[in-house]
Amino acid sequence: MAKYEFDVVVIGGGGAGLTSSGIAANLGAKTMMIERHRLGGDCTWTGCVPSKVLLKAGKVAQQIRKASKYGLVDSEPEINFEKVIEHVQEIRHEVYLDADNPDTYRNEMGIDVVEGSARFKDAHTVEVLLKDNTVRTVTSRYIAIAAGASAFIPPIEGLDEVDYLTNESLFETNNFPKELTIIGAGPIGSEMAQAFANLGSKVTVVDMADRIMVNDDPELAQMLQKELENQGVQYVMGASVQKVSQNNGRITTLVNRDGKEVTIESDALLLATGRKPNTEGLNLEAAGVAHDKKGITVNDKCRTNVRHIYAVGDITGRYQFTHMSEHMAKVALTNMLLKFPMKIDKKHVPWVTFTEPEMAHVGATEQELKDKGVNYEVYKFPYSKIDRAITDGETVGMIKVFAKKLTGKIYGASVLGAHAGELISEYAVAMRNGVTLRNIADTIHPYPSWGLGARRAADQWYIKNQSATNVKIIKRIFGYRGEVLDYSNKDKIL
Repeated sequence: MAKYEFDVVVIGGGGAGLTSSGIAANLGAKTMMIERHRLGGDCTWTGCVPSKVLLKAGKVAQQIRKASKYGLVDSEPEINFEKVIEHVQEIRHEVYLDADNPDTYRNEMGIDVVEGSARFKDAHTVEVLLKDNTVRTVTSRYIAIAAGASAFIPPIEGLDEVDYLTNESLFETNNFPKELTIIGAGPIGSEMAQAFANLGSKVTVVDMADRIMVNDDPELAQMLQKELENQGVQYVMGASVQKVSQNNGRITTLVNRDGKEVTIESDALLLATGRKPNTEGLNLEAAGVAHDKKGITVNDKCRTNVRHIYAVGDITGRYQFTHMSEHMAKVALTNMLLKFPMKIDKKHVPWVTFTEPEMAHVGATEQELKDKGVNYEVYKFPYSKIDRAITDGETVGMIKVFAKKLTGKIYGASVLGAHAGELISEYAVAMRNGVTLRNIADTIHPYPSWGLGARRAADQWYIKNQSATNVKIIKRIFGYRGEVLDYSNKDKIL
């Protein structure tokens, strides 16, 4: 049997790489982790963490403007954008030092953490170009590729001559745009549109689709778009970008909508046009690893076509969420080292867009259920009926659950509203463990809490499944002679 320097080499030190190397080391494998830039990956430095800090700053500013909503006095906040970005950077470093510090992996876990760019020499050999321009060559029994993804730059005429921003540069600038154009109305575009609008920018969002958040529930996405418009975000939907140009610091974006040209002027341009896998430079061909423009091809065990090489996280193109990167790492290392046949949990993938209100989903969408011919019922409950939402002045939103009528088995759930990211976790746990709407409705939830909204939504299953006939039977059994209540109204909400 061939001897290798390491048991596991992990290429990439983001969420997927950190989890992979941590699991490998904890299982006793001699492990190396290679990161070309800095540990923590996009989530810590250019994604989840800084965007949420910026969103919070914008939310606080908006609360000051709307203080009378809480019985206080409205006032216009004084915003120092340099201080805001300084705060963003402080929080990034705090998260990094707390969770992603390389000393933790080196000293506490015994992982060989190497800074440099990795490329395959063959299926078991990796060359690392170190910071001092020397090359270190290592061999490993197993290899986990967790090199992540980066911002996709669309082929727009004139873009090469424009100082545009992406999520990778947005949080490094101190220049506050009085007018900001965003191309892309997905999660990144929507979050940053709201953040900058709340901080005082005039924001215009352009997208080819006819609505924002195309992967989310259409009804809830429409509600979110209306709310963002109420907060000052302007939309140019169903439009294709034809050309961009820059003159004296001003950026001109020329778009075509319904055959008509629309010109948008702004101080800055943010591209929120998706992600592309970081496969370039890895020399995957030398290892025989199959891949395409979407990313490295893996099966549900996260294994590539080469038996001892696995790929996890954004580089696979399958899921663009940090929590799924961590999940895939767990699946990959379990199969790799323990030989336990664990697979990706594709049925219960949650996602959240952290706008205000938040947008969250787990499981099947309504369109997917229709396409598969699944019989289902929709159970809704508005935030305006949740007492905690009323006390906090956060009544915009809706809970929608797609479930089997007879048993209340949950197929999927979508939530728009405050703390939707927390509420969706209850549905994720319920779906994975076979908890039905009836079980949720029968479970005591504290009052007044946001979680009570999930129980109130589950109550609708009881309401929809009652009938005058059932009530008559109950009356006959218990001898009740009062009026029969009619629960046949499918839209009735108690």
